[in-house]
Amino acid sequence: MIVRIEDDFDLRKIADSGQCFRFNECGDGYSVVAGDKHVFVRKVTSDDGKAGETYEFDCAEEEFNTFWKNYFDLDTNYRGIRGLIDAREDEYLYYASEYGTGIRILRQDPWEMLISFIISQRKNIPAIKASIEKICGAAGRKIATDKEGKDVYSFPTPEELSALSIEQLSACSLGYRDKYVKQAAMDVASGAVKLDEWDNLDDAGLMEKLLSLYGVGVKVANCEILFGYHRLDAFPKDVWINKVLDMKYPQGFLFDKYKPYNGVMQQYLFFYSRSEGMKD
Repeated sequence: MIVRIEDDFDLRKIADSGQCFRFNECGDGYSVVAGDKHVFVRKVTSDDGKAGETYEFDCAEEEFNTFWKNYFDLDTNYRGIRGLIDAREDEYLYYASEYGTGIRILRQDPWEMLISFIISQRKNIPAIKASIEKICGAAGRKIATDKEGKDVYSFPTPEELSALSIEQLSACSLGYRDKYVKQAAMDVASGAVKLDEWDNLDDAGLMEKLLSLYGVGVKVANCEILFGYHRLDAFPKDVWINKVLDMKYPQGFLFDKYKPYNGVMQQYLFFYSRSEGMKD
């Protein structure tokens, strides 16, 4: 179906923003997998003079309205969030937001994000993606074939993933993380960990629960809070963000000013610093 999007929306920038690992360039568009759903999205030209840009989603209108519209967080005004930034007060963040215009915080599944960010520890993005595709191929189900003829597999459910042995998980290039993934899968599959119910907790309570999980530290927990629970004030800190804070904000970042959207600002800083900002 054809969708006109008037707010900030850039497929390449979202794909490269470090928040998603099954969102890949494919032909003239992007192949996006979330849970057991797959969609191909591409930008199309439009000469009708209306505001915004036009995209084609190769799914039924019902699926777009019930799933993908929410997944891409299309009801949130990111242009308005960028408007909170004053170039005179924070020139670096202003340039970062201009450079990152089009990034949105996807509404992703807490289970998928938990496993993805456990895997992400001390791995670069290509390696994270490769490991995730391996566990999907090992435990997921074939759900589609992409535009390049490659099989697409669902992200495994807790039950499917917990059925893999440590040896099978290790074969997915998880390294020392295999035992963390195995334990998380068993805990969620057994009902000992109820990720959906944790959404009712406040941020401090959610952080406490996440830190109780085997192999989950503060960075992974913050990534889960921002990208898995879509709490837009969470501010994960990795090597890039710590470098930005040290070099550009020696007096401290203006967290109070950007509340409750510090996580959006984090994405602009992360994307810009990795791409351009730290070259200066």
